[in-house]
Amino acid sequence: MSRSVYKGPFVDERLLKKIDGKKPAEAGVIKTWSRDAVISPEMVGFTFGVHNGREHLSVQCTEEMVGHRLGEFAPTKKFYRHGGKMQKELDQKKKEAEIAAAKAAKAA
Repeated sequence: MSRSVYKGPFVDERLLKKIDGKKPAEAGVIKTWSRDAVISPEMVGFTFGVHNGREHLSVQCTEEMVGHRLGEFAPTKKFYRHGGKMQKELDQKKKEAEIAAAKAAKAA
């Protein structure tokens, strides 16, 4: 859900204090738990360590990210793979192709 227009975007005040008067090169990684903070133009160039529930993931802010939230760039769930019979068949074919390629390279 978007925030109402009259309130404006939510930018965490503590984050702005941490980057105030610093250059992106000298600041290093700025750790934060504020996943809902909107990336503002002042944050461009800085690297934030956004907490995903287990660890801090590095997020380098660019101009294209302005207006998005920090949490969008630090996924909280790890995708393993889709399971099932089709996936096993695809994995088997991929493995066979790798073996064939290795044999061909060895023979050449």
